[in-house]
Amino acid sequence: MKGPELSPRLRMVGELVPSGVRLADVGTDHAYLPAALILEGKIPFAVAADLRRGPLERARATVRAYGLTRSMAFRLCNGLSGIHPDEVDAVAIAGMGGETIAAILSAAPWVRERDVPLILQPMSSFPDLRKWLQANGFVIQEEQLAREGKNIYTALLVRAGEMEPLSPAELWAGRNRADPLRGAWLDRWLARTLRALEGMAQAQGKDVLSRKLELEEVRRGLADMKKEWEQWQA
Repeated sequence: MKGPELSPRLRMVGELVPSGVRLADVGTDHAYLPAALILEGKIPFAVAADLRRGPLERARATVRAYGLTRSMAFRLCNGLSGIHPDEVDAVAIAGMGGETIAAILSAAPWVRERDVPLILQPMSSFPDLRKWLQANGFVIQEEQLAREGKNIYTALLVRAGEMEPLSPAELWAGRNRADPLRGAWLDRWLARTLRALEGMAQAQGKDVLSRKLELEEVRRGLADMKKEWEQWQA
């Protein structure tokens, strides 16, 4: 049976999920991601978890529609709190803020202790998430980009391990690579840092000056990565 059509954003997440794993899909909503991966034969089983009853009921409806009731379990819980470590081999957390993702992982130390593959798709607070991963024994093994409409999204494959320190600009935009969407991704962050610096132009005070210097360092790093990316395209 053909599964649900995944958006480019979710398809990217699905591509990073290792084959053959039992997947925990945190914040599952309609459970489109695990349903599609099960029907494609990439994974055998998934636990769909959500904090709210409404999304979990939508997930149940998806599973019933595709005849997957024996291949999926459901948990009404905050993050991974309702999932036992022995139930899953990988975890996907997509569509949440970076600080929320970090809080979920912080409350589930077993994901690092067992070296569980994590597929993370932050929608905000990118520097906070990468900084937290770096400080808490995780390494970003792979990072991809996908365009959906006018927006560009990223997804990270993360494992337990020691990560080479990220520069201030890399905390914002990830490590540089020859991805066709990388130039537009860097432009997004360059524009954001410039807007922030312009907004602080007339502000005074020690804290403001420190923040200006931090943002200027980020802006320079992003500009250098953009130049490097452009050379790769030549």
